[in-house]
Amino acid sequence: MMTAAFKTSIWFYTILMALLCYSPVTNATSFNFANMSNQQNDKNITQHTDTATFAAGCFWCVEALFQQLNGVQAVVSGYTDGHVVNPSYKEVCTGTTGHAEACNIIYDPALISFEELLAAFFTAHDPTQLNRQGNDIGTQYRSGIYYHNESQKELAEFYIKKLNEAQAYNSPVVTEVKPATVFYVAENYHQDYYNQNGNEGYCRLVIQPKLEKFKKVFQEKLKK
Repeated sequence: MMTAAFKTSIWFYTILMALLCYSPVTNATSFNFANMSNQQNDKNITQHTDTATFAAGCFWCVEALFQQLNGVQAVVSGYTDGHVVNPSYKEVCTGTTGHAEACNIIYDPALISFEELLAAFFTAHDPTQLNRQGNDIGTQYRSGIYYHNESQKELAEFYIKKLNEAQAYNSPVVTEVKPATVFYVAENYHQDYYNQNGNEGYCRLVIQPKLEKFKKVFQEKLKK
């Protein structure tokens, strides 16, 4: 029996895939997420990479999910959009630094598009929760897209508008869309956290269930 959260993920995924049939930036008319060719083993693939910066609650969760996607070359956990220089995890946890826990997603646009990353972003968390995700409460856990160019900004705003119009969630999306600023890389023990600490309670009880749902939704786009 599917949970309400998983049904929402499938519903959102269906809506977003329909929206991707017409992109306000690329004017794509034949985009098919599920049937994209797997170019992972193409030795002639371009080495050009782009960066997406997302905040979606605890960065341990965000990192673990986005690491699964084909075309994502690296995920770096850190802090952004705050006013304290080079903050520590302890400082960010107080909620007084202005920073959000976030991840820089380094990806190959020849293998995965920013639109697809947006689909993963909105499926990976509840973007209607203000300054929290589940039991993680505070401004550091806010939902945010920090764009690196005008194309990312336009796409993020376009899909948020369409999701709200389609009432894909029970409440309006509260994800903030702001320009990327200084990104402070988090302490080493936060990097690759789930893979290094999979048996710990938070990983088993929080990250693992999210990861299982995520893999079901994006099974056609996972790394082989």
